[in-house]
Amino acid sequence: METKVFSIKGEELRTITLNDDVFNREVSDGSIYHAVNNELANRRVGTASTKTRGEVSYSNSKPYKQKGTGNARAGDKKSPIWRGGGTIFGPKPRDYSYTLPKKVKRLALKSLLSLSVKEEKLAVIEDFTIESGKTKELAVILKNFVTDNKRTILILKDDDVMMRRAAKNIPYLHVLSYNRLSAKELLYGRKVLMLEGAATNLNEFYGDKQGV
Repeated sequence: METKVFSIKGEELRTITLNDDVFNREVSDGSIYHAVNNELANRRVGTASTKTRGEVSYSNSKPYKQKGTGNARAGDKKSPIWRGGGTIFGPKPRDYSYTLPKKVKRLALKSLLSLSVKEEKLAVIEDFTIESGKTKELAVILKNFVTDNKRTILILKDDDVMMRRAAKNIPYLHVLSYNRLSAKELLYGRKVLMLEGAATNLNEFYGDKQGV
């Protein structure tokens, strides 16, 4: 398929051919669901912790004698039924991360790129950089493509340090490299801006490999 390439001023320059296997394939909702869940799970810190009755710093004495009070028997004040006692089945530090099959991840990202094309939220821009690293220079360019500060994704052809520095102070902008895409960001992005070089790299990087 072919799509337009825009200048940094928002003017049409030429067309570029996009790989149908990457940008024009059937969308797999299931793979997108698993990829987003995987990213969210891998970001979880998992530091929540509670104390059991064996870890609570409290008295080991019985709250009252065994017999003669009319109350139910009670062993010690660390019991979970007492105020200040331990917690039953509370959370403990754990690792929530897990590995998603590479084929599922690739399918999800290609599905999201195709979805961006179908929803007409993908725009290919000529290659540019912000040599000064100043936010205001990048903001001027973005105004030609984003008018209402919607959540925007900018896909780079490489890890451009100065571009990332310029994007730091733009709250609605998320910068990704073509080889380190995020399923979550692509799914929730309202506008996807892709450098021409990144589009060329994606044609090869996510091209058809073993039918995936």
